[in-house]
Amino acid sequence: MSAAPSSPPTTLPEVEASRIAWRRLGGTGPRYCLFQPTSGSSDDRLLIAVHGISRNAREQARLFARHAERDGVTIVAPLFEPATHGDYQRLGRVGRGGRADHLLDEIVAEVSSNQGLASRPLRLFGFSGGGQFVHRYAMAHPDRVAAAVVSAAGWYTFPDRGLAYPYGIGAPDALPGVGFDLARMLRVPVTVLVGERDHWRDPELRASRRIDSRQGNTRIDRGRRWIEAMRTAARVRGLATPYRFELIPRCGHSFRNAVRRGGLGDRVFALLFGGETPA
Repeated sequence: MSAAPSSPPTTLPEVEASRIAWRRLGGTGPRYCLFQPTSGSSDDRLLIAVHGISRNAREQARLFARHAERDGVTIVAPLFEPATHGDYQRLGRVGRGGRADHLLDEIVAEVSSNQGLASRPLRLFGFSGGGQFVHRYAMAHPDRVAAAVVSAAGWYTFPDRGLAYPYGIGAPDALPGVGFDLARMLRVPVTVLVGERDHWRDPELRASRRIDSRQGNTRIDRGRRWIEAMRTAARVRGLATPYRFELIPRCGHSFRNAVRRGGLGDRVFALLFGGETPA
């Protein structure tokens, strides 16, 4: 377990709130929030930011916008509505609503077409329930992901074929078209970031004897154990894929506090766009 390294203070440009805009897929479909830097962004400067159960897609885009303006990054923050994508954290299993991974692919295709961006592997960030979505998306579609940062996820899918999905990667019948490929998924670098005070078992934390015994009692325990499991699975296969676990200082389970007090934005953009290898 390590603390997120401190970074020297950086001057971030101001961003008008009006530049963070809602869009609808195809003009009338599901909503997503979009921020575009004034300098424009290149094909690999696209951040997918995924909300937790508070559905704070716009807040994520707003609090990351100054970093994105500085680094020339376009932000896409999809909104997974409870009525249509209530199971988005687990990608949308059969009989539990729409496929959230398919919706993200459609949104990315639209933004890329509108902005003239070539298709490139994605750089993903997710907080809490969004962290669940992000790591499962990366495991299900590794060829579409360049790197991911998972922040404060409540629980995880382990690289274990002996456990049925979503506890492990065995028997993914609930996700038609997905066949978990260990050799490929273990090539995607992932960093898990959790607030150093995020050790309470609040009502939003999924708890059961099965999850607690396997993954731990807190988000800190669970993030650390998942990173250890991914490291071990990669090394068994001779892969040196970087996996890292870090604590975010001075915050608990709050995206806003993690950005404003814990430096979450600096870490996310350094890891995904700063050329830093999360060794």
